[in-house]
Amino acid sequence: MEFKDLVQMRRSHRQFTEEEIDGNDVKMILRAGLMAPTSKGQRAWQFVVVDDKADLEKLADAKDLGGQFLKDAPLAIVVLGDPMQNDCWIEDGSIAAISMQYQAEALGLGSCWVQMRGRGLSDGTTADTVIQGVLNIPENLSCLCVLAIGHKAAERKPQNEEKLKWENVHLEKY
Repeated sequence: MEFKDLVQMRRSHRQFTEEEIDGNDVKMILRAGLMAPTSKGQRAWQFVVVDDKADLEKLADAKDLGGQFLKDAPLAIVVLGDPMQNDCWIEDGSIAAISMQYQAEALGLGSCWVQMRGRGLSDGTTADTVIQGVLNIPENLSCLCVLAIGHKAAERKPQNEEKLKWENVHLEKY
C-alpha cells in the first residue's frame, strides 16, 4: 500500500474484536514508535504495553470522558515522557504515537488515540496520577496518550478526499 493510501485509510477505531494481536505485530508497532524522529535525537519517550484486562479497565477510568472503549481493547500502548528531561516531549511522543498508529493500520489493525495529558477525574485526580498508580510509573514521567489497538470490529470508509480543507493551506503568507 502506498503511503498516500495508508493515510487515507487510517481512521480511529473504538470497537475491536476479542482476537489477540500477534506478538510480531506488536513488535512491528513498537518498532515504528522507536524509529520515530525526535528533538535532538533524544528518543526520550517511554512506552508501556498493556494487555491485562484489569489494567485496561483501570486505564479506561483514568479520566471522566472519552476513554471507556479502552476496556474492550486487546492492547494498549501508554506513551510517556519526562517534561524535565525533554522540552519537546509532547511533540516527540505525538510523532511516535502516530507512527505506531500508521504501522497498526498497515498491519490491518485499528487504533485510537486516547488523550490523557491534561485530563483527569471530576474529583481533581489527574489521569497521570491514576496511570502512574496502575502501572507503577515513576512520578517524573507524564502520560501523553494511550493508544488502543486491536482487530477492527467494523470497517470504516476512507477519508473523503473531497472534504479536505485546502482553504486552510496558505502559500508563503497567510
